[in-house]
This record gives sequence, structure tokens and C-alpha cells, in this order.
Amino acid sequence: MSSDQGQTNWPLQMEKIRDARDEAAFAAVFAHFAPRVKAFLMRSGTDAAMAEECMQDVMATVWHKAHLFDPSRATLSTWIFTIARNRKTDMLRRDRRPEPEDLTWGPEAEAPQEDVIALQQETTKLGQALAMLPAKQRDLIEKAYFGDLSHSEIAAETGLPLGTIKSRIRMALDRLRHAMG
Repeated sequence: MSSDQGQTNWPLQMEKIRDARDEAAFAAVFAHFAPRVKAFLMRSGTDAAMAEECMQDVMATVWHKAHLFDPSRATLSTWIFTIARNRKTDMLRRDRRPEPEDLTWGPEAEAPQEDVIALQQETTKLGQALAMLPAKQRDLIEKAYFGDLSHSEIAAETGLPLGTIKSRIRMALDRLRHAMG
């Protein structure tokens, strides 16, 4: 279980969790990674309550989805921190959505005509800029911003590596910024 340097064999622990639902193995993984995940989330600006909730969710995911961990593709820490980053993004996205009681009901006041025209012009310009993107970049932008998919969900859907998706989206956004400039 441990090497002579005191390092835990995390892939073996995950194998025990996956194959035997080994609670002692999970306790070891939890004890090591849960505080690190919470600290990582708090360092990235998440408040303590959300960091705790997110960390609990991440560790539950580790237990329930142990079969998805592949030590040939990533270390356990990389896998867990990727789950944490994605879960934080999902939670922030969820928290930004208005609750039904926050939505206004009934007709809204009409915007000034010049604002409507400016918005129509910006929308047209954005549509033209999107059409100028390479198809691979445009497809990812549409999935991320119009399909409301996370980068991980896009990776799962397309089979592309997460890094490729991120770099294509970053390049596409740079092109759009330049075109809209």
C-alpha cells in the first residue's frame, strides 16, 4: 500500500473502491484529498460554505464514479481536481441563474429605440464574426455558449481532449474579440 517514501498507491486505492466498494480505501482518499480540494476551491475565490458543499460533491463523485478513473490517462490528484474545477464552474453557473421569484412578471418597459438598433447591429456583427470562425472553433463556441455545455461535457460529447477544447475556444474568443473590436 505504501512505498518506502510514505506515498500512498492511489491507483490501488481507487481499484479497491471500484471493485470492492472498500470504505477504508475511500476513507484514505477522502482524508488526503478532501482538505486539499476545499483549500484549492477557497484559494480560487470560492467562499467557505460553497467550497465545503463542492468538496463534498466532488468526493461523492469519486466514490460513485471510481470506475471512470483511468491511471493511464491522469494521476488521481489530476482527476479529482478536474472534477473539483468543473463542479465549481457548474455551481457558479447554477448560482447565476435567477430564481423564479426573482424574475419579473408582466410586460417590461420598452428599451429606447437607439438601444434596440445598437443591439441589433451588435447581434448582426456577432453573427458575421461567428460565421468567419473555422468550423471546429465555431462548433465549440456554439456548444459552450449557446448549448450551455461545460468544457468537460463538450469533451465527453466530442471525444476531444479537454485541453484541445479549451485552446480552440480561447482562440475563437480571441478572434471574436478582434472582429467585434
